[in-house]
Amino acid sequence: MYLITKWFGTFIYDGSGIKNKILFPKDKKEIAKRLKKIDKNEILSEEKKITKDVSVKVNEKRLRTIGDYEPDDTFFKEIDIKPEDFGFSQSLLHDASMLLSEEKAEDKLKSEDLQVVQMVNALDELIQTSNLLSERMDSWSMVPTPSKKIKPFENVFSDVNKEIKRLEKQIEEDMDKIAPNVSFMVGSLIGARLISLAGGLNRLAVMPSSTIQLLGAEKALFRFKKEGGRPPKHGVLFQHHLINKAPREDRGKIARILAAKVATAAKADFFTKRKISDTLKKELDERIAEIRNKQKY
Repeated sequence: MYLITKWFGTFIYDGSGIKNKILFPKDKKEIAKRLKKIDKNEILSEEKKITKDVSVKVNEKRLRTIGDYEPDDTFFKEIDIKPEDFGFSQSLLHDASMLLSEEKAEDKLKSEDLQVVQMVNALDELIQTSNLLSERMDSWSMVPTPSKKIKPFENVFSDVNKEIKRLEKQIEEDMDKIAPNVSFMVGSLIGARLISLAGGLNRLAVMPSSTIQLLGAEKALFRFKKEGGRPPKHGVLFQHHLINKAPREDRGKIARILAAKVATAAKADFFTKRKISDTLKKELDERIAEIRNKQKY
């Protein structure tokens, strides 16, 4: 027996034809729901039901737990199941596919780490605005000006700084939820900037530590490749006190060690959700101590 699932239903075949079938509802939302489960490598309830007490061969990895996985069996290539034969139109598949695409886009927009990316971008823009306003106010203060003229400007400056503090607090709270290991290792704001530069926690989790070490130093790296000179040793990680307060000759080593721990922390945050920050911090402290001890001799 062979189990074959199409977008419109699931079928049990043998050499002579269909032995059993369960057709899906002719509704774009229901079709989209099943397509989404298949996309996530989940087994449909219809597939479990139709294979109960039946031994089947399957050609999809996601179905290995309910059948013998034999993708090279020629039967799977020969069989042709047409949706029209069961009253399903291609327009229904189109509508369901469009709905599924919209849901995927919405899920992506709702992703918490991408919200952090947007907050980091907004924070940087507010900081830039605050700096520009501060410079303008300093210049304005050198000119005798009635307070009623400058007061609205000061209010705007105050509101911007309040929003900066609010965003920083929100980023800290969100980072503690989605990336607690990374936050513990480098702080919530540095961790959020790393996620932002990587394009999401999922991308940070698969990056090599050498790339993480240089996140934020892209311009310097490009300049080095084009013009030569000294390559950058760190990017955003320079904001961490272990690096910016270290002797210049040790900053590259420390940045490399710290980036390796961030890479491990990001993998734990994204894949396993395990708390490993205490172990990573202990290992980091030991490596930093080794570097400092070498300075004494």
